[in-house]
Amino acid sequence: MTDEPNLLGDYVRARRELVTPDQAGIPVLGVRRVPGLRREEVAMLAGISADYYLRLEQGRDRNPSVQVLESLARVLQLDDAATAHLLRLGAGRPRRRRRRPRKETVPAGIAQLVAMLPLPAWVEGRYFDVLAANALATALSPRLAVGANRLRDVFLDPAEQALYPDWENAIASMVASFRESVGTDTDDPRFIELVGELSLASPHFSRLWARHDVRVCEGASIRVDHPQVGGLRLHRERLGIDGAPGQRLVVNHPAPGSDDADKLALLASATRTPASHQEATTRPSAPDQRCAGRVMP
Repeated sequence: MTDEPNLLGDYVRARRELVTPDQAGIPVLGVRRVPGLRREEVAMLAGISADYYLRLEQGRDRNPSVQVLESLARVLQLDDAATAHLLRLGAGRPRRRRRRPRKETVPAGIAQLVAMLPLPAWVEGRYFDVLAANALATALSPRLAVGANRLRDVFLDPAEQALYPDWENAIASMVASFRESVGTDTDDPRFIELVGELSLASPHFSRLWARHDVRVCEGASIRVDHPQVGGLRLHRERLGIDGAPGQRLVVNHPAPGSDDADKLALLASATRTPASHQEATTRPSAPDQRCAGRVMP
């Protein structure tokens, strides 16, 4: 045993509890005390001993083979993103001292691009901090401003929640994408602070975080109920940024010629002022501070 977090064991346990016997093709006989699969059922279906699987869940064995992990992924019915996450957890990592929080710096060219785009655009960091945003993004949501955090706002700010008619689906996607973004890097102080705060403040976050869902953050169609222009359907793109690992350029765009495009144009006209011209704001930092560092909404 070790004092390191049992990431692999926690993950397979959470996913085991979400697979029903019916989904796994196991007949149900009598009363079951657990909602998902039993440990011995997972072991049987994966072709490993029940004792070995128990050691994996308890963290007494943290070096399973790729073959074992892939068998578990099949039994737990994981998709490609979740399987990749499982393989990362099973690969292990060297012990290291807890690091200081890493600052994330938006490349200058990306900051300029955000300012010039005629669409709502912002840059998110690895932990969904807003690192840059243009005026149209802030007009879409006042919380899309430098220094804000998308996770914190969507779970804790009623005004932000009201923007999304399908809020439940949005937060599920966001939490799953957040877990994929963090991966095994759970000793980062920023991660510890954010997850701790949200776990205490939001039962919705705690419930979703306990599921251990993993999802690659990709473009998606979203609905926004804006207080000024009404309902909007936009497509949200998330693009990786070269030289800034973990950062994503997020752009919302409507279908050309649609009512949504007209509403967005109306919103854009209201944001134009002679002084701003949609200048993007960025988090100030020293020039040599480059760091590493993806959902909905």
